Amino acid sequence: MASSKTKYFLAGIIPYIIWGTMSIPLRNIKGFSPQEILYYRIFVSIMMVWATILLFRRAALEKDIDLFKNLPKAKKIRLVLLTVLSAFLITGNWFTYIYAVNSVSLKAAAFAYMVCPLLTALCGFIILKEQLTKAKIIALLIALVSIILLATGSLHEVLWAILIATFYAIYVIVLKVIKDIDKFNFLGVQLVLSGLMMLPMYLVSSNTFPTDTFFWSHIFLIAIVFTIIPLFLNAYALLGMPSSALGILIYLNPIVAFTVAFFYFHEKIDIHQLFAYLLLLLSIVIFNVQLLKGIVYKKA
Repeated sequence: MASSKTKYFLAGIIPYIIWGTMSIPLRNIKGFSPQEILYYRIFVSIMMVWATILLFRRAALEKDIDLFKNLPKAKKIRLVLLTVLSAFLITGNWFTYIYAVNSVSLKAAAFAYMVCPLLTALCGFIILKEQLTKAKIIALLIALVSIILLATGSLHEVLWAILIATFYAIYVIVLKVIKDIDKFNFLGVQLVLSGLMMLPMYLVSSNTFPTDTFFWSHIFLIAIVFTIIPLFLNAYALLGMPSSALGILIYLNPIVAFTVAFFYFHEKIDIHQLFAYLLLLLSIVIFNVQLLKGIVYKKA
């Protein structure tokens, strides 16, 4: 049981560490518009995922098709609506995040994933009736103090951060509700829907098809390392973790993003911001104290 929890815990941590470094490839192709980056990120991801499914995962795909065919009509409609909603939410999250990194500020992008865990835990409590222990409530309060300390920027940045966070928090809750479907196949369908949502915009407003090798190398990097792998791990982690626990792990994203901004982009940091990020790290430990104990005792 402890081993099972450990793998879900690791699957929950890895995506946010990966996403925390995403500002590096995005800043490298800052000369391209957020829409273009998103178009090709989605289109390349679709090709990569469906090539994998059709070549190596046909049995899992056929199983999911049979499962869907045998569902009652009401459950079919519910699954379709939730899938479309999840695609809309993750597409909105991607676009607003890319725009924030390249056109607002790294601070706004990182701040979004500080607000997100509070929204996710709150939605999990209200919608999914997930219980919050005293330790988890204390962790959320510590995180709230940290957010207040960091929310000293402009209203423009804060509003963008809240928008990014809202898209992702509701997305996590929707994923938690969708069960029994193979997560990689679900990712494939989700990406196709995202592509269809973006296709009209692409046809109407896209620039000349890019031929820059540097751009395409980064798009493939973003599609594989920053889209397919973390989204699959994120969905897998939700099989064995409550959305509130996964939500609090989102705090790893701004911590890593802060580290990248400070050490890689050499952005300035003051003492109160450093203190606020340390508080975030403390909140993660407190929120997951029982799970961490299980991992430590297992290794001992």
